[in-house]
Amino acid sequence: MKTFSQALQTAGFSITAELSLQKQTTNDEALRQAGVLAESIDAIQLTGNSNSGVLASPLALASQLIQQGIDPIPWLDCRDRNRIALQSDLLGLRAIGVSSIMLNRGNDSGNGNEPKSKPVFDLTCRELVAMANAMSDEEWSGSPHEFVIGTCATAVARKADWDAEPLLARAGAGARFLQIRPCADLDLLRQYMQRLVQSRITWNYSVIVSLDVIPRDGVETCAGQMREIADIPGVSGVNFLSQGDPEAVIAAIDASGLR
Repeated sequence: MKTFSQALQTAGFSITAELSLQKQTTNDEALRQAGVLAESIDAIQLTGNSNSGVLASPLALASQLIQQGIDPIPWLDCRDRNRIALQSDLLGLRAIGVSSIMLNRGNDSGNGNEPKSKPVFDLTCRELVAMANAMSDEEWSGSPHEFVIGTCATAVARKADWDAEPLLARAGAGARFLQIRPCADLDLLRQYMQRLVQSRITWNYSVIVSLDVIPRDGVETCAGQMREIADIPGVSGVNFLSQGDPEAVIAAIDASGLR
């Protein structure tokens, strides 16, 4: 099985994509999307409940993808679980063979389909990263791998005195790739990446840029953006948000000429 961790260790341009999931998405539909995407990308990202919407468990879906020979990158966040539940999920992910994970704080509750849910935030994102990294150091019989840990950031204009310490702290705790949320303004993205390079954050992280693919008419536009992003110093790959059309993601990758 090809893996995202292997892709990050090469000099190439890594490509991942998120499954487009709804509360009613069936297992068959999730596997159909993953099967369409798998031949052209390095891994499938499973976002879970990060945007306050209730979705299928990333741990359950990760198990299904591994059985199909597809590398998953499940997401866990601090909002919905206390430290015991997070440790339990991490142990489960390691036990089924997951090697890459995305760890985040999680958005504030209130905008999803469970607005009355109460946020937990028993851990900070840095503490969750450190917890997962410490688990990687534990020796398990028959399970030699360690987690490749990712976390997210937003490309925004930074002042001259911008403090890079929060990102550096997560890297120090064990995070190895930084995923930038979708940014339609490529000039802003270039400026942000320049600050990451100047702050030596790219010494600690492989940087992945998220990219929306709008079905049909937007494929060529997305392919062009993909080529531009690949030329930005410090960028190691892209992650696609498929919006329910994995075929459009494949079309954009093919049109870009990067895979």
